[in-house]
Amino acid sequence: MQYRRLGRSGLQLSALSFGSWVTFSTQVDEGAAGELMKLAYEAGVNFFDNAEAYAAGESEVLMGRVLKKMGWGRDTYCVSSKVFWGGKLPTQRGLSKKHVRDACHAALKRLQVDYLDLYFCHRPDLDTPIEETVRAMNELIAQGKVLYWGTSEWRADEIAAAHGVARALGLAGPTMEQPQYNLFARERVEREYLRLYEDVGLGTTIWSPLASGVLSGKYAEGVPKGSRMTLAGYEWLRERLESDAGREKVRKTRELATLAKELGASVAQLAIAWCLVNPRVSTVILGATRPAQLRENLAALELVPQLEAGVLARIEAIVRTKPEPLERF
Repeated sequence: MQYRRLGRSGLQLSALSFGSWVTFSTQVDEGAAGELMKLAYEAGVNFFDNAEAYAAGESEVLMGRVLKKMGWGRDTYCVSSKVFWGGKLPTQRGLSKKHVRDACHAALKRLQVDYLDLYFCHRPDLDTPIEETVRAMNELIAQGKVLYWGTSEWRADEIAAAHGVARALGLAGPTMEQPQYNLFARERVEREYLRLYEDVGLGTTIWSPLASGVLSGKYAEGVPKGSRMTLAGYEWLRERLESDAGREKVRKTRELATLAKELGASVAQLAIAWCLVNPRVSTVILGATRPAQLRENLAALELVPQLEAGVLARIEAIVRTKPEPLERF
């Protein structure tokens, strides 16, 4: 395993981490979750990602049981939660001081830990002043309940605004952002956040490196039974796959699979390794339902040295998704 600093912080996360979105409680029970987390941990993974919204909190309950059962030293791994969608009532949603605090305490209880290493604002809250959210996060850090706070799917100007408030008040600003990043979703990580890497040392814990499974190649011949696109509540993923744009992504994935085969790898390994080539990526969050799948994805790290300039150029020629560079005046 390789380890990378989370932005400018001193925290070193494994280049590949493990997340529970969709899978835990929905596709994976406690026994399977324990097997997957143990496999990841023994491979050097030190970051496990979660959120209050995943399976309405049950994902964190399941992960907490596994962590307690495994008995790993608390100084050997990092765990996260995210706050925004905690329930249907007004006090159970958003980024108000009340919900930020309540959600943190609830996550600590579900995960059976004394503190969260990383705590994300799962989406921006247009109804809550950024100062209120910054103060709430700083208070949790001061209390030792959170070590680093960050954002997920925030615009660059929203992250910059949070840093501006934090600087003005002498408080802790967001250390990291959790954006989607893969061969088909690149704009934010490669273009929009450029100034933030330089100005505030933003770290990134990227999700969906396989574009919700498309880049695994498993949808090349349609939607297989048992995949996430057959689950209730995830119909939007299937609709996206079956659109013209979705079918084009499947076609490009077939071409990438041919290139991956030349390199002695799977298309999933190629897609994950491609994310790791970007030095702005602090960690790539993997998701898996089977040990064989997780082992395959973890092995993507070995492919990174093969992705030299010529191979990267061939990948670009297939996907044609590289964002236009920012103009510099």
